[in-house]
Amino acid sequence: MTLTMLQDYWWLLISVLGAILVFLLFVQGGQTFLLGVKDGTQAMGRMISSLGHKWELTFTTLVVFGGAFFASFPLFYSTSFGGAYWLWMLILLSFVLQAVSYEFRSKPGNVFGTRTYDTFLFINGTVGCILLGVAVAMFFFGAEFQVSKGSLLDTGSPVISRWAPTHGFEAIFYWKNLVLGFTVLFLARTQAALYFLNNHPENDEFFQTNRVRVLINGITFVVFFLIFVGLLLTATGLETVKEGGIAGGRSEFMPVDYKYLHNYLDMPVALIAFLAGTLMVLFGVLRSAFARHFTGGIWWSGIGTVLVVLSLFWVAGYNSTPYYPSLIDPSSSLTIHNSSSSLFTLTAMSWVSILVPFVLAYIIYAWRAMDKKH
Repeated sequence: MTLTMLQDYWWLLISVLGAILVFLLFVQGGQTFLLGVKDGTQAMGRMISSLGHKWELTFTTLVVFGGAFFASFPLFYSTSFGGAYWLWMLILLSFVLQAVSYEFRSKPGNVFGTRTYDTFLFINGTVGCILLGVAVAMFFFGAEFQVSKGSLLDTGSPVISRWAPTHGFEAIFYWKNLVLGFTVLFLARTQAALYFLNNHPENDEFFQTNRVRVLINGITFVVFFLIFVGLLLTATGLETVKEGGIAGGRSEFMPVDYKYLHNYLDMPVALIAFLAGTLMVLFGVLRSAFARHFTGGIWWSGIGTVLVVLSLFWVAGYNSTPYYPSLIDPSSSLTIHNSSSSLFTLTAMSWVSILVPFVLAYIIYAWRAMDKKH
């Protein structure tokens, strides 16, 4: 395989991991409901039982996603994680709180009480979802950084990228980024309620409560999603004129009106995935909310979510589009071609990627095994 083919292949793998991660965020969405339920009740027990058997899958997928990005597109990793560190440190902290909470929440001798750990889980559910949405939104709306590969030879400050002095805080409070952040949050809450319906199909008060949750959070999600789609399809994006390459050289880009709309029209597969995924999510939400007893909404919504997120990654990185545009120096924008690893590294990792189907099979096996224990 040529270097270009490998770069496209690895962006496809990154897209798959990112899409699975967004689906698995239903765990975080479920955690946002905990503070609204009295501790010790049957409803609390059901939610903790369901979420406690799945949180490790989300955490593991996040780690694999980050590791794959680091190995395949290291310039993005060093630029984003090294520059916007306040954003990524807050995301990391929220997930550390999640791991600690599930480990110690129900242990004997818990001097802090379960409500303290429920609060930590709520923080992870809200902050984690919103900030991950903000991080992905920068793929479309840009970030304030500048890349200078020659700076590595500067003995006084060998830093390849330089950011705005706020180092990621500016991205958190940019309203367009927050639109996607809240879209991810309410999608996660909606899918959590759908998962509870599927995991506890008994037609009782808990089931009816989650039907209401699906409707309320589903409507809120649709509002934010439509705003995001409107912003995305009318956004002015960058198109590659000259590729700098991983060996060096300056890339050149030109602004294009309605760039992401053009990307969808130029890539019918992405457009079909987006439209089909959107319809599947809406079907799962509406039927679960209005049918008397429907428990399959999580699968309709989950598969639809994967398709939509896949399409978003494709229009962000393919069709001569920089997936990480710079707002202060467009020539520093990152593409899958100027930010990737070498041919040797991508080739070696491609052999390892053959294991991905086995990993997915293990996730399915572990999912079913965990469900038998709740």
